Parts: sequence; structure tokens; C-alpha cells
Amino acid sequence: MDQQLLKDVENIIGTIRRVNILDDQGCTSEVLQIFTDDSSYLLKSSFKEKYREWLKAEAQVLESLNNKNLIRVPNYYGFFETMHSSHIIMSFENGITLTSALKKAKKLAEKKLLIRSFGQILNQLHETKTIESLNHKNDWLEQQLIKAEYYLKSGESDGGIQLLEKLKSNKPLPIPRTLIHGDCTTDNVLVVKGEVRVFIDVAGMTVGDPRYDESLAIRSFGDNDELIKAFYEGYKRYKVSKEEFQYFDEGLYEFF
Repeated sequence: MDQQLLKDVENIIGTIRRVNILDDQGCTSEVLQIFTDDSSYLLKSSFKEKYREWLKAEAQVLESLNNKNLIRVPNYYGFFETMHSSHIIMSFENGITLTSALKKAKKLAEKKLLIRSFGQILNQLHETKTIESLNHKNDWLEQQLIKAEYYLKSGESDGGIQLLEKLKSNKPLPIPRTLIHGDCTTDNVLVVKGEVRVFIDVAGMTVGDPRYDESLAIRSFGDNDELIKAFYEGYKRYKVSKEEFQYFDEGLYEFF
């Protein structure tokens, strides 16, 4: 950590005593655990324009959720930018990602408990009353398709023009919007004491189509009937069809 970054962080949380580089780094940012005399924090930094935009969006979401106790997410402490980087400071949450927990689980019964709790916390999110600061009043899917086209033209997506045109012309029938996470994979929830309890990487949290969350949630175990059954023992609102899953996971998500 360079001296200017150190100074900027200390202006928000106080004197830094120790810094740990975390092993589980994502592809969009660098993450450090920072210790002061009385607490520990997470410093998340992004450098590429696309990911800096996502980080700023995450800061806005976390700030809007601070002290509301509606959704379990890290506490927000501050956000700042330099010419070449963006940084957010949040609480450090003890736990491991669901992806890691499933890899460590030795028995199917343990995996089923984890997956069931994942379904439960997602069900709770989708049942949460709309938070006005996260309700942008626009057509969520239409906005996602606009972003997808922008990322495609910028060379920043895995999806192609044929897929995008297919998505535009074959939209699923609309269902009632809910609060959604927006990137609800097993990488973006934390397991604490054997249960999924915390949402992380919430840049996409908004009011939108809950089928997107649901499709991304089951994408890594969709071919395992036992785990799918466990998920829907927790998530009771709706079950995506094969066509809906393909649209959201194998289609729209390719651009993000």
C-alpha cells in the first residue's frame, strides 16, 4: 500500500496497524484486510474503468443499506477515487464463500444444508420490501440489454452479436419485480457457522427480475438433482423453467 493510499484510508478508519493480503481474490478487484486498534476492515480496489464503475455502484448500494438491518451485507465506511483507481472500505465479514464451503464439504448432507440455506437467504431477499433508493423505476431487463450491447462493442464480454440479438427478440414474459442481488452466484455469498448468511459483491443489487438471481444461484449445481431439491426447499417463491434458465444464465450472463 503506497503512502497516499495509506493516508486516504486512515482518514476514514484511523491508524492502520496491520494489513493482510487475502488469498481469495476476484478478477475485478484487489482486496486487503486492514486492522486498526479496535476493528478490522476490507479495502476493495479496482483499476479498470468497467470495474471502477461496478465498485462505485457497490459503494452506493452499501451506503443506502447502512443501518437498515433489512439485508445482511457488509457495513459501509467510505469510498474514494484517484485518477487511476477506485476504493471502497467496508466491514470485514468472517466467513468463506459458498463456493469454498461446498468444496470443503465432505458429505452430501453437508452440501444440502449449505444449498438449502442459500435458497432461504435468496428467498428472504426476494421477499424484502422494495427499498426506494435501489428502485430505479426503469425496465431492468431493457437496461441490462443496453449494458450488454455496450460491453459487446467495447470488447468486454464473452457474448456475441448473434446471442444479443436473440436475447432482444426472445424476452421472457415479465413477472413481478423484486429486490435482487444481480450477481447471485455461489462466489458472492458468505457461509458463517454452516449457513449462508451474508451477501457480498452487491454492485448489481436493485429492483429487477428475480429469475436472474435464481438462475445464477443454481448454475454451478444445476445437474445435481439432490442439490437442486435442497435449494428449492429453501427457495419457495418460484422455479425457473429450462427456457428461463437458459435465457438468464446461458444468455444474458454471458455479457457480464
